Amino acid sequence: MVNSSTGVGRRRRLEAALEAIVRPSNGFLSALSADDYELIRPHLRAVDLPHDAVLVETGETLKRAYFPHRGVISLVVKLAKGEHVQVAMIGRDSLLGTLSTMGDACALNTAVVLVPGAASVMDLDRLRIAADQSTTLRTLLTRHGLAVYAQVQQTAGCNAAHPVEARLSRCLLHTHDLSGEYRLLLTQEAMAQMIGARRNSVSLVANTLQHANFIHYSRGHIQILNLDGLRQTACECYATVKGQYDRLLGS
Repeated sequence: MVNSSTGVGRRRRLEAALEAIVRPSNGFLSALSADDYELIRPHLRAVDLPHDAVLVETGETLKRAYFPHRGVISLVVKLAKGEHVQVAMIGRDSLLGTLSTMGDACALNTAVVLVPGAASVMDLDRLRIAADQSTTLRTLLTRHGLAVYAQVQQTAGCNAAHPVEARLSRCLLHTHDLSGEYRLLLTQEAMAQMIGARRNSVSLVANTLQHANFIHYSRGHIQILNLDGLRQTACECYATVKGQYDRLLGS
């Protein structure tokens, strides 16, 4: 009984905190008109995003849309031989589930929490109903879906053509943008997934960035020290994806 009461109290405090920040802290929610926001507001509830939590597996039906306020969700493709490769990230700028509201809710990839945080969630069916009621809400969902798609295709080209150092710098910059954090908990395995590289390559490149005083890296803990240095090291894909998001979402 004590544990149950504690859990209820914690959830209510979390909901109260998110209610106070819900519009400005998530890019999708803050971009909604007052009428569109009111269509979904009664159905939003607060959840934690624990580190490494799997929100949906490939092939499963996505049942909830996630609007992160803090933290980052990684979209991962799992290959037959066991390799895991990240194809996109979703943070406080967007939502998980945008295309599922307009088509098949079967997940095309696995969604796992890369950086812990908190989010508002709602049943995907409710969001689909709201989108059917509002052309402007449906248009915004489409634009967010296109922005994620732009990130996916740029990531594919980047992982195929650019040096590991440039790819890691790109991903660290993007993770910082999405989370707002300078201190990140990223293991070598997680970074290898982010850039589609082997762990030993990640270790060498992380040490190179540390020697340049762009980051401090120790036992899976990364502190970003020099954003400008990372921008100079990153390939053009970081600016390209950022430009597409700005164009599509006006952020």
